[in-house]
Amino acid sequence: MALTARKKSPTPGRRAQRPDGDATRLHLIETAGKVFAERGLAEATSKEICERAGVPLASVNYHFGSRDGLYEAVLIAAHQQLIGLEELIGLVQDIDDPETRLRTVLTHFVRFATNANAPWGFRVVLREIMAPSAAMPALIEKAVRPKAQFMRGLVSAVMGLPPEHPTAQRGVVFALLPCLAIMVIPKEIPAKLLPALKETDALAEELMCYVMAGLAAMASAQKPAANPSRAPARPARRERA
Repeated sequence: MALTARKKSPTPGRRAQRPDGDATRLHLIETAGKVFAERGLAEATSKEICERAGVPLASVNYHFGSRDGLYEAVLIAAHQQLIGLEELIGLVQDIDDPETRLRTVLTHFVRFATNANAPWGFRVVLREIMAPSAAMPALIEKAVRPKAQFMRGLVSAVMGLPPEHPTAQRGVVFALLPCLAIMVIPKEIPAKLLPALKETDALAEELMCYVMAGLAAMASAQKPAANPSRAPARPARRERA
């Protein structure tokens, strides 16, 4: 009797992700992102996320291993919503002047920070900054570190210092802090207390003056200073014949 060839079953752990599985995974991240943005990590449940996504409750464990795994994926996607590394590179790829490169990136951040219709990723990242979770190390390694290295390159070029120089590293923080502050200011404050913050172009331009002057002062402080206590050398006296 002829033997029928049996098909080999997929190797465990190496099953290819089906296209519809990829779509479900992305749909879960999008839906969960909105739920985490609204409720926060502590209050968002897998049940609510799956109900809103219209998928079985087991989908979270199937695609992400756990709710914490889903939150980590959401957090990284949220940071990409703010700005991706590819987008950062694209902003400056045709610009040679270091100050113009930094100005372009920071102006983009200011416009995003003042956008009244920010995506859900903005609120997810903001919640994580205010109350860091166990997913913060993964966020740093997978999303923040590559962009931080990019920003170190921009800032160090403006300052004329190596990217690894401590002052250049602090310069990245000082350059970004105003943008982060604008992000976390409640939207009611510009409307009721500081209406000038709504003038995005003027805000961005004056922020650039503030940041560039600060970086220039920091860089200048690293240059060797002349010793004012040392008297200038006198010309040698010629002997009389």
